[in-house]
Amino acid sequence: VQLQASGGGLVQPGGSLRLSCAASGFNLDDFAVGWFRQSPGKERGWVSCHSSADGSTYYADSVKGRFTISRDIAAATVYLQMNNVRPEDTAIYYCSRVHIVEVPGSPLRVRPFGSWGQGTLVTVSS
Repeated sequence: VQLQASGGGLVQPGGSLRLSCAASGFNLDDFAVGWFRQSPGKERGWVSCHSSADGSTYYADSVKGRFTISRDIAAATVYLQMNNVRPEDTAIYYCSRVHIVEVPGSPLRVRPFGSWGQGTLVTVSS
């Protein structure tokens, strides 16, 4: 099983970027996949995830309305479209299979499992 993130680069504030996560060794139909990011000095946190069960998508508050997750089953790829990026979006972005736990009245829990693949660096700067 492998998930390889790509598409990072340097982008100006307010600009756009699309990240790709190429999946191999498993069927995207069978597992939820999420995007995570890690900035220097901070813990890795989830950004967005895509359910395999019903196609539901979820976003962290910090990116809601700006980022869009999607998947192409035939291409075995999950995408993260990043619009109106901000300097605080600067981070290394990773993708992973995840377990999504929804409990009414509690924050959404997104738990990655399996090994992390190589991330892709996104730098937002003018």
